[in-house]
Amino acid sequence: MSEAPLLIEDLPAAGGKTIKRVTLNAPKALNSLSLAMARELQPKLVEWDADDAVVAIFIEGAGDRAFCAGGDIVQIYHGMKSLHDEGEGDADYPDNFFEAEYRLDYTLHTLDTPVIGWGNGVAMGGGLGILAGCHFRVVTENARLAMPEITIGLFPDVGGTWFLNRMPGRSGLFLGLTGAHMNAGDALFVGLADRYLPHAAKDDVLSALASAEDWGDPAHTVDRLLRRLAHAQDGAPPASNVRRHLDRINDVTDADTLSELVGAIRSLASHEDKWLAKAAATLDGGCPVTAHLVHEQIRHGAQLSLRDVFLRELAMARQCIRHPDFREGVRALLIDKDGQPDWSFKSVAEVPASTVKAHFAPSWDGDHPLADLTAPPAVASR
Repeated sequence: MSEAPLLIEDLPAAGGKTIKRVTLNAPKALNSLSLAMARELQPKLVEWDADDAVVAIFIEGAGDRAFCAGGDIVQIYHGMKSLHDEGEGDADYPDNFFEAEYRLDYTLHTLDTPVIGWGNGVAMGGGLGILAGCHFRVVTENARLAMPEITIGLFPDVGGTWFLNRMPGRSGLFLGLTGAHMNAGDALFVGLADRYLPHAAKDDVLSALASAEDWGDPAHTVDRLLRRLAHAQDGAPPASNVRRHLDRINDVTDADTLSELVGAIRSLASHEDKWLAKAAATLDGGCPVTAHLVHEQIRHGAQLSLRDVFLRELAMARQCIRHPDFREGVRALLIDKDGQPDWSFKSVAEVPASTVKAHFAPSWDGDHPLADLTAPPAVASR
């Protein structure tokens, strides 16, 4: 297989039409999104969207283990160290990465051309941002989704403010605070997926797309063929943990203060259900500042437009780059791998309001780096 970060194939369709097949090609890194990938793919999406011959875009990850495990956090870490005069990486890389990543995600959300995301295997963080932006999100029996930023001192970005706020009850707040893993059933229940198909059916989907004859309404054609293939399958997705525990999730996230809320979730650490217990344990070891950021982005982000979500999240991401916890969280999890992050504050109660507020302030002079994002007439909340 080519070592190019993106593999692009033209699949001929009826009437001289074309389907673009895009493969995120970094299987050894579970197809983690790099700056090069984001910068290459985003303008191509814009170009294809303007081409009447392109009727659909299919995005997948190389190999069978992952759609996309997230952003290239290790390279971001070395850039952050250089920004703080502690290393020899590219100090501009972190800012450039988040700007390019968010531009890519926003483009996916706002394309007219239907995009199918083949959500097989791991789709976390930045990978979930790509999948969430697709018009048709397909998950397989191998799907494992999460927004685990609480473990590294970041926050559920890549549009998390948008899609977490649109989940049932307060499940989005719970998932953002705990980084709990979701299976295919969860993804369907919380609105992060539209169809369930076995991974073995991928070639059937591609064949059906290539053989479809009516492309007068591409989105309708894609929807119809995915529905037909999904209904023809015998298997069912795994049971949703979020659905099963939604009442408990709503109970523990119903609190006056973040400290009370966190305490209620932590009380689940001894719960007999392993999924709830693991979620509580992850929050317990997670970054206290991140918990505040999640709480704020959910409470005060529900009414934001999609465009304003990405503008606000870029301000937050750039501040995380400049504060110590993001760097420390990546060090502990992925660099030294000691699993012992030394967070700036030991509990959510110790985090000053001024620290939280600082994470929402712009870190640039002049116009917002994403000020040129074009607001679409409307974006349906999937």
